[in-house]
Amino acid sequence: MFPWAILLSLAVLVPARQSLAPFHATPADVVDRMLDLAKVTRDDVVMDLGCGDGRIPIRAAQKYGARGIGVDIDPQLIEQSKANARAAGMADRVEFRLEDALTTDLSRATVVTLYLLSSSNAKLRPILTSKLKPGSRIVSHAFSMGPDWPADQIDHFTSANGDEVTLYLWVLR
Repeated sequence: MFPWAILLSLAVLVPARQSLAPFHATPADVVDRMLDLAKVTRDDVVMDLGCGDGRIPIRAAQKYGARGIGVDIDPQLIEQSKANARAAGMADRVEFRLEDALTTDLSRATVVTLYLLSSSNAKLRPILTSKLKPGSRIVSHAFSMGPDWPADQIDHFTSANGDEVTLYLWVLR
């Protein structure tokens, strides 16, 4: 069998990682508002699922002294996140993982941030509620976890870009 035929057959047999949302960077003022809503402290480990360019974990480290972890399935975005952390002088406070948000280890997280689609939040919800410790906070930009799990707090505001923004906060009990 030709090498390209082997690769083609593997591509058919091995499912590709499914994106939970397209990458769309969260504006800096929205990042700050998300971290403020979660009441992040230096004792927290902020995990961003679908971290894109790494701005949320990096900002959590810069502003609060927290530890940050970013998870994404896009290797280019992970490399960009690492470069951004080095440029910000935060490489020692943050780490970035090329992993699937649905299977990543959440055990260190005390705050989880999301900017994913509603359907993706629905997939993550049972994982988050079973794997995170009581007192952990989940903050979602723009998308809820469904009508049967109301947020503990909702923050509506106008961003610096003039966009209407909604943030949702859940505190696990």
